[in-house]
Amino acid sequence: MADRELYEVGLQSRKRVLGEAYVENAINNADAFSKGFQAFLTEYCWGHIWGRTALSDKQRSLNNLCLLSALNRQHEFRTHLKGAITNGCTLEEIRDTLMQVAVYCGVPAGVEAFRIAREVFREEKIDVDVLMQPPIDAA
Repeated sequence: MADRELYEVGLQSRKRVLGEAYVENAINNADAFSKGFQAFLTEYCWGHIWGRTALSDKQRSLNNLCLLSALNRQHEFRTHLKGAITNGCTLEEIRDTLMQVAVYCGVPAGVEAFRIAREVFREEKIDVDVLMQPPIDAA
């Protein structure tokens, strides 16, 4: 694909996952310093990677939650958690992903991920007590 094609694929992917308003805001508010970076993100990250088809958007979202937790990138974690919800990740899938983070990245990373998740769920008016399946009992 030519660069313009990848940019367009990336723009579609980015809007699909993060929402049109979020993406338009990021692109339209870019200044002379960051405008090229926005184009780079859209083409490289969202076109080259999110534009591929071997993994679903849902799987990519869960992968990002693991990676961003491990890297302690809280702002991006929050953004991609909202994207995971948009991509149809269930609360159970998100919970189990964050539990895996705690095991493989350390409990502090898991604690922070759960803390941010609770904030995002409140902001998005997601009632986890109503929507969650009962937890698996530790026998």
